[in-house]
Amino acid sequence: MAIHGNLGVEVRVLSMLAVVLFLSVPAIGDARAAGDDDPAFIAFSAAYFDVNKQDDTAGELRIEYRSNKRYWIFKPFGGVMATSDAAFHAFAGVGIDLYFGRRFVVTPSFAPGVYFRGSGKDLGYPLEFRSQIEFAWRFDDRSRLGISLNHISNASIGDRNPGVESLAITYSLPFSTIFGN
Repeated sequence: MAIHGNLGVEVRVLSMLAVVLFLSVPAIGDARAAGDDDPAFIAFSAAYFDVNKQDDTAGELRIEYRSNKRYWIFKPFGGVMATSDAAFHAFAGVGIDLYFGRRFVVTPSFAPGVYFRGSGKDLGYPLEFRSQIEFAWRFDDRSRLGISLNHISNASIGDRNPGVESLAITYSLPFSTIFGN
């Protein structure tokens, strides 16, 4: 069976996330120990929207709440993204923090959400799915500085599925740093 259109991209992204999870399963016990003291975060991102196709590029700003609650290995999060072309994506999903030592954290995540085009790129359907992988450095105060790549697509449930990728720099602050305990 051939995979057509951007569905192939989703399969590749999900396959990559599965490989990262599979390769890190032996370290999940150690990963929990390294991240047991991690708080909830507010994450601020600045990104380059449509980084690979470059036919409707824009600047992107994003803010996310990343919970410290864990359900098995998954941590819930939610956020909003807006572009300089007035596109908007509100999303909620789950991520997995994989620790390599105390400092380096890899976080694959997945989140469905609602996308509004504004005057930006038409993604073909209001329901869009975001797959992302983030590589971050964890500081002593538990804040993180990272780089991420994500793919947003409707998984071919719409008539069109052009998809879009963003490359972002993210700074995650402990929630208590901003809002207190």
